[in-house]
Amino acid sequence: MENPTFEQLPNAVSKIFDKLTSIELLLTQKNNPVSETDEILTITETAKLLNLSVTTIYGKVSRKDIPVNKQGKRLYFSRFELNEWIKSGKKMTATEIENSAASYLMEKSKKVKSI
Repeated sequence: MENPTFEQLPNAVSKIFDKLTSIELLLTQKNNPVSETDEILTITETAKLLNLSVTTIYGKVSRKDIPVNKQGKRLYFSRFELNEWIKSGKKMTATEIENSAASYLMEKSKKVKSI
């Protein structure tokens, strides 16, 4: 409806309202995601997610290598925390190392020149 007539205005406003409501709903869901990222996992689910054996997971828990929550004798893992834990082990690429070294050397040379 490009240019609605006066009689068509109530219908056009109703359609606009419906579209705005659906857009608002989508935006609200993006800002407050209820997703698998907050899911609580058992040790078996964690082993499957990380493609490791349950024994390996127990070993990582005992060495405090992996984020875990304990209730009684049961172990629980947060999918979000596991993803963050995995990301924290990221190795820098050669380019990232070179850029970091170049930044360090530039900062160092600025400090030497100011002395």
